[in-house]
Amino acid sequence: MTLDEIREARDRIKATARYTPLLEVPWPESGHRTADPHDHKTSLFLKCENLQPVGAFKIRGAFNMIAQLPKENLERGVITYSSGNHGQAVAMAAQKLGAPAVIVMPTTAPQVKIDGCKSYGAEVIMEGTTSLDRQRRAEKEASERGLTIVPPFDHKQIIIGQGTMGLEILEQCPDVGTVVVPVGGGGMASGVAAAIKLSKPSVRIVAVEPEGAPKMSKSLEAGHPITLPFSKSIADGLMNLRPGDITFAHIRAFVDEVVTVSEGAIATNVAWLFRNSRLVVEPSGAVTTAAVALGLGNIDVGKGPVVAVVSGGNVAPEAFAKYVSTA
Repeated sequence: MTLDEIREARDRIKATARYTPLLEVPWPESGHRTADPHDHKTSLFLKCENLQPVGAFKIRGAFNMIAQLPKENLERGVITYSSGNHGQAVAMAAQKLGAPAVIVMPTTAPQVKIDGCKSYGAEVIMEGTTSLDRQRRAEKEASERGLTIVPPFDHKQIIIGQGTMGLEILEQCPDVGTVVVPVGGGGMASGVAAAIKLSKPSVRIVAVEPEGAPKMSKSLEAGHPITLPFSKSIADGLMNLRPGDITFAHIRAFVDEVVTVSEGAIATNVAWLFRNSRLVVEPSGAVTTAAVALGLGNIDVGKGPVVAVVSGGNVAPEAFAKYVSTA
């Protein structure tokens, strides 16, 4: 992808995807402390993608791809396979563009995400518990019904759309030294990393995944995408068993380091984000501040501010209450 393509995508999605704020917060208590917390060279900033219309960054890539489909494809409809956030984004984008939408979700999907998809008029099909289960079902439905598949991450136009966030970060924080991003299948991490590295190569990019789903870490060790036998995490948006081929190539080219965080650290940071910024963040969106708090990623705060991407806020109320009250 090129910077021009990412800039074109920003123009394409600007009426639908929000230009989300960058919020300054105190450095997590268990992480690096600075002598002067008001020194912007050592500040922590949150890129609040949980404030997108669908509650997550996924609207960027979904709208960018669907908006470019031929009219006949839109009339037949689109389909995707998603644990929730991408499904909601596809449902919203399809509704805005006048296309029917079908979302294949895991049987373990949080009700809040199922309801979100249905609220935009999408048909929801429940299938299996893994990304491969729902991908197979989506491909079957697409073949039988003539639907266009909108992949959750491993597609050039999806990645380009997610990359628009990287342009915003550079505009909002021109002297940024490090950007910390969540990584599941890798669409957002690779898009943001590409946008930033192609614009300002000196910025360090750290990607974070849960210990229970280390598909990108293991793939990088192997030198090629590998499939995990299973995954388990409260960060349901990051439980992919395998990274994409395109996203893996981008992560290897543009991301400086991939780290993992524990389930306890993720839950603690859902609570920390609420208490320190009054943000409702799902576990997948809290992995970045968890990594910062743990001092992971070899972040050198002397090289500029740190931006942590808060990727989404679609969390079941009962689960959120548990994280906040017990952490």
